[in-house]
Amino acid sequence: MVRNPERRRQLLDAAVEVLAGHGSRGLTFGAVDRGSGAPAGTASNYFASRDQLVDELAAHVFERLAPDPVETEQRMARPHSRETERDLMNWLVERAMADRAAHLALFELRLEATRNPRLAPAVTRHFAGNLAAATADHVGGGFPGDRSTVLVLYLAMNGLLLEHLTMPDLLGDEEVAGVVDQIVSAIVPAR
Repeated sequence: MVRNPERRRQLLDAAVEVLAGHGSRGLTFGAVDRGSGAPAGTASNYFASRDQLVDELAAHVFERLAPDPVETEQRMARPHSRETERDLMNWLVERAMADRAAHLALFELRLEATRNPRLAPAVTRHFAGNLAAATADHVGGGFPGDRSTVLVLYLAMNGLLLEHLTMPDLLGDEEVAGVVDQIVSAIVPAR
């Protein structure tokens, strides 16, 4: 197996762009090679199969979307209140808009998992890990609410991101901010 981690990252970043721009059917080794500027056949040297590419892509997208740890620490240093939760959800929307392709790739990965039962467990594992981390941060961090609060907030924010990222002209930025405020007010208890 080829062991150039920088090249592997470039291929995975190209795969994110291909998946976001062309959907699951467009995600081929050739498209990834072209998207990364690598010679033909490079992606197939790094990934034994398309399934392996998709599995690694799921992990890569979550790593790519991970927030800056310093900024996260600063935001988490604030009192763990509904207002801080609102700030974190608005920050999530900002980050989603900043890396729209990665978030669109997440939606495509969900669809890919529904169509490919061999991939479903691996892709689901990555999403479950993300939800578990969010739950641990919320509950363990002492934010208002419990596990069900996190689950409903997670589902509501995913729905909002799906609407805003796939149909950006449907809701304007101000309306999205208002919806975030309504979601947090409706779901996260006040203290």
